[in-house]
Amino acid sequence: MHAPTFIVANIIMDIEPFLVLLLALPYPLHGYLHTFLSASLLGMGLGYLMFMLEAPLHPYYKMLLLEGNRRPGLRFFMAAGVSGTMLHVLLDAPLYSDIRPFYPITTNPLYNPSISLLINGFCIFAGIVGIIIYIAISVYTLYAWMRGKH
Repeated sequence: MHAPTFIVANIIMDIEPFLVLLLALPYPLHGYLHTFLSASLLGMGLGYLMFMLEAPLHPYYKMLLLEGNRRPGLRFFMAAGVSGTMLHVLLDAPLYSDIRPFYPITTNPLYNPSISLLINGFCIFAGIVGIIIYIAISVYTLYAWMRGKH
């Protein structure tokens, strides 16, 4: 999977509630983007867009240690986009009653606020593990670079 696309896919999903709050829109906080159908379409579109932007963005990804020298193919971008947006819906659905993950079905069978602590704990744990891995990669890369300079 293409890490930058996966990261952007998870973040882009919250543009909808952000705009609803910011603009005080008469629209559900978690509207159509927070459905599996819309999320998968958005993920595919994002995956394709990120694939098209790969050439100009690759040096930045590489500098941030998010990519190596190999450039992934389109399927890696698509997988990252779709899995990122779908995971976002899957993690949000138990927490918010206004989400309709299986739209046009108007109920949320995944709604279960009693597991909010578990979901939030998982997200915090995954974030901490991700930060630790990123720091370890950064330290290792810096160490390898310094050894090559001497």
